[in-house]
Amino acid sequence: MANSQKAPEHILVVDDDPRIRQMLARYFEDEGYRVSLAGDGREMRDSLETQAIDIILLDLVLPGEDGLALARDIRARSDIPIIMLTGRNDVVDRIVGLEIGADDYIAKPFHLREVLARLRSALRRRQPPAASVRNETQSEIYSFEGWHLDVGRRQLLSDEGKEILLTTGEFDMLCVLVKHAGRVLQRERLMDLTRGRNLEAFDRTIDAQIARLRRKIELDPSNPALIKSVRGVGYVFSARISRQDA
Repeated sequence: MANSQKAPEHILVVDDDPRIRQMLARYFEDEGYRVSLAGDGREMRDSLETQAIDIILLDLVLPGEDGLALARDIRARSDIPIIMLTGRNDVVDRIVGLEIGADDYIAKPFHLREVLARLRSALRRRQPPAASVRNETQSEIYSFEGWHLDVGRRQLLSDEGKEILLTTGEFDMLCVLVKHAGRVLQRERLMDLTRGRNLEAFDRTIDAQIARLRRKIELDPSNPALIKSVRGVGYVFSARISRQDA
């Protein structure tokens, strides 16, 4: 009888401190994960080119290219989840990381169980189970202004069939906006509807995600026609939506 056991998910830890790399490796391996280690951007790219990686824990301060530059490079080519680790608890750094496309942000010193919880949450969002509380929406396709949002396949397609790369957070945010089209949603409400991302609920977190979505789906991101701001309140998705079952 064939062994149908699922292969362990593969974590890439990118940190220039060998003590932190080894500590995380031992902890995650004890939890049943496969772990690869990198001390800088070159080693990170080598791992990504030669191995199937499911999630990256990426330090912000690295020799050579820093974590923000590496995250920007990763996100330009892949939607692999990125959790940023840093010893700098600077809100500006956090916002920049989120704007680039990081899925989460953890300041050092951290508790290993917290890192594990956030990692598991990011992996669940990337690979939603076949049976879930959203089963009733798994076959829905929403169309608007030449875009087609396939909820079941977690894809955003143009009229020409070209797929637009969205991170897990961006996709979840777009789903919420589309499904509540025409309704003004406060930032706190948007955070509630996309909860599970384990991010602090401050306004700029939502603003960063909205800005990234606008750059991907708006004809003129500086003058958005789809995701409009409501001053002092939040955002509203203003496009006309048509829905069909796949």
